[in-house]
Amino acid sequence: MAAEEQKLNSVTVENLQEQDLAEADHIFRLAFGTFIGVPDPASFHQGADYVRTRWTADPAAAFAAKVQGKLVGTNFATNWGSVGFFGPLTIHPDYWDRGVGKRLIEPVVDLFSRWGVKQAGLYTFAQSQKHVALYQKFGFWPRFLTAIMSLRVDSAAGAVRELQTYSELSPDAREQALEYCCELTNQVYEGLDVSREVRAITNQNLGETVLVWDDSRLVGFAACHCGEGSEAGPDVCYVKFAVVRPSTNGPDASGNFNRLLSACETLAARRGLARVLAGVNTARTEAYQQMMRRGFKTEMQGVAMHSPNEPGYSQPGVFVLDDWR
Repeated sequence: MAAEEQKLNSVTVENLQEQDLAEADHIFRLAFGTFIGVPDPASFHQGADYVRTRWTADPAAAFAAKVQGKLVGTNFATNWGSVGFFGPLTIHPDYWDRGVGKRLIEPVVDLFSRWGVKQAGLYTFAQSQKHVALYQKFGFWPRFLTAIMSLRVDSAAGAVRELQTYSELSPDAREQALEYCCELTNQVYEGLDVSREVRAITNQNLGETVLVWDDSRLVGFAACHCGEGSEAGPDVCYVKFAVVRPSTNGPDASGNFNRLLSACETLAARRGLARVLAGVNTARTEAYQQMMRRGFKTEMQGVAMHSPNEPGYSQPGVFVLDDWR
């Protein structure tokens, strides 16, 4: 038997179980911390939670790799309607280069097929040919860079700006707002639906979704994680997803995008958070440039990989924030 086959045959993959979440979280931190070169790898991204939050949102889309019953890696799939992405895919450093990554991608690709995903993707290290080559084997191809950008919060923003949030709505009004959100995202990319993120934020108390209106018409919204215990981490408002209505279907998208960024900063200020953090694919030229003009600075960047090798909604004229991490 070939060495590669022996590596793969030693790995079993199953759905991640709740009793394994603590170890999965440890592996997540250790893997990224080791790769990046953090002095204490296990301290990577302390205060943020990427494992329990994603498992709670959809346990059936969380996968565990084991060797002789020992957890050695995990992967998470996210369903945004016609769009799907996976990650973080993390493997204990002791099991790197043993075929574990391949085994953790296989069930995700199958799941995307069952979901009927039209555009699948991921975010990875642009400088790592090893990562890029692995994902290419599954039909994912590198496209534009995604910049993870941050802005220091003006604490006065919380007092001077109005803010409407999803959580303050009545149950009936929440459902109506979600319908408006779906209608808006469908204008950006057919079938795109991030209701899962809005509900997860509310149900798990991870942050807040801010809504921007033009009279009774929803022109933008942002699903934000806030502070410790969420994907944001301490002192951070992390914009998991944000979008404004395209200019072809309404007034000034650029102006509405600016209003939405202001709403996110207001939310952060009212929560006592120091930074707004958001990802933007650089193929969305106007959105990227507008964030720079507003004072956002790039903290890190990676590459978005797509399957099929098409732009999806990462193209000029689209005002969307996300990063597929």
